[in-house]
Amino acid sequence: QVQLVESGGGLVQAGGSLRLSCAASGRTFSSYAMGWFRQAPGKEREFVAGISRRAYTILYADSVQGRFTISRDNAKTTVYLQMNSLKPEDTALYYCAADDSYIVSKSGSTYTYWGPGTQVTVSS
Repeated sequence: QVQLVESGGGLVQAGGSLRLSCAASGRTFSSYAMGWFRQAPGKEREFVAGISRRAYTILYADSVQGRFTISRDNAKTTVYLQMNSLKPEDTALYYCAADDSYIVSKSGSTYTYWGPGTQVTVSS
């Protein structure tokens, strides 16, 4: 099993930046592809970014491409999401998730483990 805990959320003005962290414990972190997802009130959960076990493959949603950067530190068992040029529409509860697959998936249904989430609120 893997336990995931997100941190780094908060309130920021439009145009600002935040860096989310997701600390993992349990089984070998480097055995998991990792993803960031978000869910805004009244909306479905959506994929934000994903990174393969060794960071060879990185995927982004079109809506965040060029503004967000996902990275991982396998030695620290942590995955990060650097969010720049934030927009009010980025407001959501952000989750990290782990998938014991070689392939990075954009589908939340393929991820086995999830953190409780961290709130990001972007004011206009």
